Amino acid sequence: MGSKGSKTIARPSLLNARSPVNDFAKMLVEIAEKWQKLWSKNKVFEADPDPSRPKFFITAAFPYPNSPMHIGHGRTYTITDVYARFKRMQGYNVLFPMGFHYTGTPILTMAEALAKNDEELIDLMVNVYDVPPGDLEKLKTPLGMARYFHEDAKKAMIEMGYSIDWRREFTTIDKEFNKFIEWQFKKLKDKGLIVKGTHPVGWCPNHNMPVGMHDTKGDVEPEIGEFTILLFQLEDSDIYLAAATLRPETVFGAVNIWLNPSTRYVVVETDKGKKWLVSEKALFKLQFQMKRVRKISEINPQEMIGKRVINPATGKKVPILPAEFVDPDTATGVVMSVPAHAPYDYIALEDLRKNGLLVKLGISEEEITPIPVIEVKGYSDIPARDVVVRLGISSQQEKDLLDEATKTVYGDEYRHGFMRRDLDELIDESFFGDSAKYIRAVLRAWIVGRSVPEAREETIKWLSALGLADKMYEIMNRPVYCRCGTEIVVKVLQDQWFINYSDAEWKKRAYEALDNMKIVPEVMREEFKKTIDWLKLRAAARTRGLGTRLPWSKEWIIESLSDSTIYMAFYTVIHHIRNAGLDPEKLTPSFWDYVMLGKGKPEDVSRETGVSIELLERLRKEFDYWYPLDSRHSAKDLVPNHLTFFIFNHVAIYPKDKWPRQIVVNGFVKLEGKKMSKSLRNVIPLRRILRVYGPDTVRATLLAAAELLQDADFTDELARSILSRIQEYYEIAKTLSNNSESCVNDGIAGKWLMSITQEYIEDVTKAMEELRLRHATVKLLYEFPKEIKKYMNLGGSFNGCGLREAVRVWTLMLAPITPHITEEVWKMIGNKGFASLSPWPSPDKKRRDSKVELMVRYADMVITDIESILSVVGKKPSRIVIAVSKPDYWWIARKVAEAVELRRQLREVMREVMGGVAKENKSRVSKIVNRLYEYMTGLDEYTRRLILQVEEFDEKIVLEQLKKYVMEAVAAEELTIIYVDDKEARSLPKQKIEAVIPFKPAIQVY
Repeated sequence: MGSKGSKTIARPSLLNARSPVNDFAKMLVEIAEKWQKLWSKNKVFEADPDPSRPKFFITAAFPYPNSPMHIGHGRTYTITDVYARFKRMQGYNVLFPMGFHYTGTPILTMAEALAKNDEELIDLMVNVYDVPPGDLEKLKTPLGMARYFHEDAKKAMIEMGYSIDWRREFTTIDKEFNKFIEWQFKKLKDKGLIVKGTHPVGWCPNHNMPVGMHDTKGDVEPEIGEFTILLFQLEDSDIYLAAATLRPETVFGAVNIWLNPSTRYVVVETDKGKKWLVSEKALFKLQFQMKRVRKISEINPQEMIGKRVINPATGKKVPILPAEFVDPDTATGVVMSVPAHAPYDYIALEDLRKNGLLVKLGISEEEITPIPVIEVKGYSDIPARDVVVRLGISSQQEKDLLDEATKTVYGDEYRHGFMRRDLDELIDESFFGDSAKYIRAVLRAWIVGRSVPEAREETIKWLSALGLADKMYEIMNRPVYCRCGTEIVVKVLQDQWFINYSDAEWKKRAYEALDNMKIVPEVMREEFKKTIDWLKLRAAARTRGLGTRLPWSKEWIIESLSDSTIYMAFYTVIHHIRNAGLDPEKLTPSFWDYVMLGKGKPEDVSRETGVSIELLERLRKEFDYWYPLDSRHSAKDLVPNHLTFFIFNHVAIYPKDKWPRQIVVNGFVKLEGKKMSKSLRNVIPLRRILRVYGPDTVRATLLAAAELLQDADFTDELARSILSRIQEYYEIAKTLSNNSESCVNDGIAGKWLMSITQEYIEDVTKAMEELRLRHATVKLLYEFPKEIKKYMNLGGSFNGCGLREAVRVWTLMLAPITPHITEEVWKMIGNKGFASLSPWPSPDKKRRDSKVELMVRYADMVITDIESILSVVGKKPSRIVIAVSKPDYWWIARKVAEAVELRRQLREVMREVMGGVAKENKSRVSKIVNRLYEYMTGLDEYTRRLILQVEEFDEKIVLEQLKKYVMEAVAAEELTIIYVDDKEARSLPKQKIEAVIPFKPAIQVY
């Protein structure tokens, strides 16, 4: 049962490996090819409606073919396939289809770069992606690249053994699909869910178009945040320093303005007619957000240091001071300083005090004293100081600690803070004059005493009405780069088409769908709720790339995360549409209304489109049979976009009975402990790794590396370990096939193995249902072989009936995980048909034998006790004597076990047991109960459960029956088993004899 006959080939690094690691891995590749051909020839995974069986429709996010599939993709699709195969074996009519997502700009950008002979990309293609140099020419057009990697990905999926119905394959540029998406978007528009308006979007300045996750390097979704611009007027000037902040309510406590003395600033004239001082980089960004903004002059920040500006909220004059921590590339590059509530500001002013700059500038201590404006429980008047002191921060260089301090203060103030009651006293009457009383009235009415979130909104409204506040959008997770290499900015689009995910009624229905849907793992439900909550307007189209054109505005192409929300429905009918040779122009809105929604009469639709009534009804029945989607699978990075859009669009288009039933989310894959990335050149194409270890090894390794939401670490060590376990399984099965004559009775060993196998069936079935696939894989590949080894030690035989049945069941349970080798074994051990289509095993209660399990468990515990003794005495035993409790006391053991299970007190058990004991035995029984209670409390639940199920148990007979098993385990020459009351027991130490209780014998080693 080891790994005999497996000639090892030289061990290269995982990144450079190209050949099978050993002969068995090579054999696995050959076996996989054999069964893949047989599955295809016999159309094993082609699914058609069958009303006699329950259906299960499962899909995974279709791949984007701008590069080969790698092992990270392989994890998502393997999890999906294992689940599909499991449900198929459970008797479901399973449909698992696949398409390819051509929509978007990544293919376009990469093809353009290759056409320009980009050396870095050529190197990536050839040396990382395994593209033959002679094929590069094929990739220099967007369609050529898409087709090339489409075929490569399809081959990878076939080689991995995915049980896909390939009849339903399509791409998102197929004309039939274009008509389907046009119908979807017309539906959304008719419902008022697509609107035209002005809204900020991520934007590529090079391509002049909106961008989303699929358009960026690293598939990063640009996160757009809104800064409030507070205008601090330069003293005796018409220039305003445009301070950007995310906390406008703290403006009342601003004691100075920060400029970065090392950057370039400019004065610009905005479309509001005011002159702003901003960083030069901000000017570039503002050009995408304002109708008009022009540069007037350049400003040397050094010359601004020490000058005064007027706080727009209080009228107080505050100084301009230098700060290197100000990032000129974040918003305007101008920052207001609120040292009472901002740790960075507090410590920066402390540093300026220490270096004497404040004195040189003639700025008094009073001017830059922190001004508290927010009160929050658990803090003093100066929360920023509290946290700085608590964390021991002494310098601006301690950025990690300052970030932690900032996060703490900002979070606590936002959640628990209230604006101070004396806020209105900060108003400078000398500046406002008679208007001061009105401003105080406004503050008392709108801001004083309000929570921080409320005060934030009111402050913005108030200062905006005075023309002293504006807004600017920024990429919060910057830098984010377009695939062309240009950094993404925010553009405020005018007259752009948006999907209005902020629609209140639509959100309500999305929440309703989520509430009625199973999310696996359940912990991800909160992420979906958060996404539904914050989703607002999303740009629906781009100006370039492959895809479907917006039906009412053909110059726009629907973007890639908007045409991939209900395409699962398209799988149900595309094969029939294609087989019928339907002209895509016949696929009108009324056609899709009938097929997808059952609206209209087939006669009328047929008359309008020219599609036969028979075909229309067939399409409708096919869709109606498969929908709703039973399980949707994807990696966790698609939760904040695609998967949530998937929910929204289904509830917008379909009735409740067609809403999705389940979403399954998995983690990512690391390689040898490192995140995979093109920059690290550690992205391994899936097809390459299949040749190294064999498809079944790769599948099982991806599953065994981690449970669903955890990130899996694919390592050579784990893959080789899995490979050896698969080989062990195969060799056990081969030994069975070599003993092909009728099986023999294998006694206790066979009964035990059959009993324990039923427990495995229950456990693995539950794990598969819950998608705890690591647990199932480890259980079957690592733990079950140990049970077979124990079976052999118990006296089992390779020709035993128990082993034959166990291997049959083992093969079926492994079939979804390692489908190729299990098909080979299934045939090898004499079965007909495909293991992939055989029924999933069900636990047989008649084969569950608690007594036999308890016998073996008891023997194992005795062996463990003997081994503990031997480790102390340090010698090989010549003779062992075991004194066991008489079966007369077994009923007490069961009573105590039951009490422990029910968490009853010792005194209750004692009272119940002692009531039926003769007077002369009470003392002895009392001691037994006491010891048993302590012993049973420390016993594992499995053993206690067996004790409760076995009514009679004679430990002497059990050990006599398993004598050979015990002796071989401890290498004993002689083993004697006696009752503790026998005369022979008198030769044993008295202390040991008195400690004997049921299930805990005395052991003496000689």
